[in-house]
Amino acid sequence: MDAVALAFANLFWYWSRFKWGLFADPVYSPDPTVAGTLVILLTVFWLVVFLFFGLYRERYAASRFDELVTIGKVVTIGILILFFVFFVDALDPLSARPNLIAYWGAVIFMVSVGRIVVRSVQKFLILRGKGLHRALIIGWSDVLEPLYEEVARYPEAGLDIVGAIRLTRDNGGSQSGSTSSAEPSTSITDTNLDGEYTVEELPRLIDELEIQDVLIALGPNDGEQLVEVLRLCDGKAVTLKLVPNFYSIIGGMARTEHMYGLPLIEVLPEPMQAWEQSLKRLFDLIVAFVVLVVGLPLWVLLSLLVRLTSPGPAIYRQIRIGQHGKPFTMLKFRTMGEHAEADTGPVWASEDDPRYTPIGQWLRKTRFDEVPQFWNVLKGEMSLVGPRPERPFFVEKLAKEIPLYSRRHRVKPGITGWAQVKWKYDSDLKDVQQKVKYDLFYIENMSLRKDLQILFRTVYTALKGSGR
Repeated sequence: MDAVALAFANLFWYWSRFKWGLFADPVYSPDPTVAGTLVILLTVFWLVVFLFFGLYRERYAASRFDELVTIGKVVTIGILILFFVFFVDALDPLSARPNLIAYWGAVIFMVSVGRIVVRSVQKFLILRGKGLHRALIIGWSDVLEPLYEEVARYPEAGLDIVGAIRLTRDNGGSQSGSTSSAEPSTSITDTNLDGEYTVEELPRLIDELEIQDVLIALGPNDGEQLVEVLRLCDGKAVTLKLVPNFYSIIGGMARTEHMYGLPLIEVLPEPMQAWEQSLKRLFDLIVAFVVLVVGLPLWVLLSLLVRLTSPGPAIYRQIRIGQHGKPFTMLKFRTMGEHAEADTGPVWASEDDPRYTPIGQWLRKTRFDEVPQFWNVLKGEMSLVGPRPERPFFVEKLAKEIPLYSRRHRVKPGITGWAQVKWKYDSDLKDVQQKVKYDLFYIENMSLRKDLQILFRTVYTALKGSGR
């Protein structure tokens, strides 16, 4: 719809400027044969700008007015880019202002109309039960029914409650949990889910029920239970929403929103703004491509050295856990013997590990062993900067022993990270605990400036040969 709207806006501007003569005589007039190409190029330009500023992120049941305000801001930025990059020499002073204002208004109007049509169709379908978000609610038994009734009063919010975890207090005052499903009525009954479930099984239920939203219904004094739920959901591709009276507990970790009158608080929103995420991804792609292509002769030489100095493949493949807990195959230049963990099972490397190949320890000190991961970056599985991905064996173990460990999975793992430039390789649980602190600091303070700082320190470490 945006492409159609932008094409009409570009045609309107072209006709009004070069055919209808609504403005002062242009400095130049393009050949009519290139008019179609001009319209296509401008349309593509705007689609890229919209993508860069996050206008194609999911805006499920969001305010249409807020979306129109965002469109106005992004179009204004795009107009300034066009003016200074392309049109500054093609517009005469007398017609520059009305030209730009007319084009700015045409783009905003056409795109806004198209977006309103799309959102209106979405709302029409939501009210008829199409495309609803699958939601799970969790809380004390006495507040689940009121929350369900509250959600039912706002069908425009598009939430389909497919399950609930009831927290109950035993005689000792501790919590337990049971799961039930939600029928489309004002009560929650046991029909789809059988059996008792503990709250620790929340991550598994999110995956099995394909949950998209988790609504948390707890009391004002249940901070400990809230933290536990956040820990269990952290790293999952779900949106967490609380009842508003928890705002004082979670502080800056939350963002208040209203979904068609249903007051909720979103927990752990995106750590970076849309334009920063787009620029970060673009930077990842450019750097990864340049490193792999420009350094190709060196990488081929290193592959041969690895093969010649020890038996086995040059590239080592290992399953790691990525963003939202999804596994992927990470690549490295092999630095240890082919069957290094055959007898010991998964273990951390040490500084003078006897399993290193003749060239392996040098590869680690210079960080050259990580170079094949630039291919993971191109595939979108990793980023240049982020928490280091870990193996499933260690993830399962560490998530039980280290609070908030799974929060590392909120973002893409990185070739390097704040923990890598501030701490050493993992050798025991204390090292991991310390590095998790650095990882969480990075996630809460993500920025392009921080990424550049980490990259510069990584390059310095590699040149100095002080890596491990």
